Amino acid sequence: MNQTTAAILIIGDEILSGKTEEKNAKFLISELRDLGVSLRLITVVPDDIDQIGTTLSDLSKRFTYVFTSGGVGPTHDDVTLLGVCKAFNTKMHRHPEIELALRNYFGDKLQETHLRMAEVPQGSIFIKVAELRWPILSYQNVYIFPGVPEFFKQKFTAIKERFRASEFYLKLIFTKQDEFDIADHLTQVAKDYAQVSIGSYPVFDREDYKVKVTIESKDSQATESAFNMLISLFDKNQIVRSE
Repeated sequence: MNQTTAAILIIGDEILSGKTEEKNAKFLISELRDLGVSLRLITVVPDDIDQIGTTLSDLSKRFTYVFTSGGVGPTHDDVTLLGVCKAFNTKMHRHPEIELALRNYFGDKLQETHLRMAEVPQGSIFIKVAELRWPILSYQNVYIFPGVPEFFKQKFTAIKERFRASEFYLKLIFTKQDEFDIADHLTQVAKDYAQVSIGSYPVFDREDYKVKVTIESKDSQATESAFNMLISLFDKNQIVRSE
């Protein structure tokens, strides 16, 4: 079963240096999960055109969607769009529609720094949403978002439904057995149900259970069957609960 996949590209020297706390990936992880999109990679790169371009070129080929955060603005270190140009072998140009919107918005206060916001890669797509003043920019399967968490969240939320895919099915088992006791069982079920993801997560700060086991896929029947197989293999006296 083909899955809808995604990667997140965080852009900014300030993230790598620790000057700014990264919040957008954390937000997007849960959003993509709820949408049924399988997040496969999160990576952080500096404000470097070549590195942004090389990374975007690779990610856009490997995943259904790529979401970028940061590096869009009027200052010298806002180079994400130049990285997009490098990734897709295109050039920047001043988009007349965005220029007109900027002129109307700023009026007599318009400056050249404002007009820089109208510079976009040729071939960009503009996603207009009624509740947003400015359109969301995308290029092929790359969706470009600002780094400011408030604006990132606002813009993604406005278009999130376009990314919705089939839901994940998840079952859980909590057991007092440790991972050494159940490792062979997990291996057996993972082999028999290759389309199902089996996860084992030990905890050391609880008294009621030692390991949480997750059984997950996009196939409800396969998920249920793998779950039932594990239940039959585990020591029933050690199972705390399942859900």
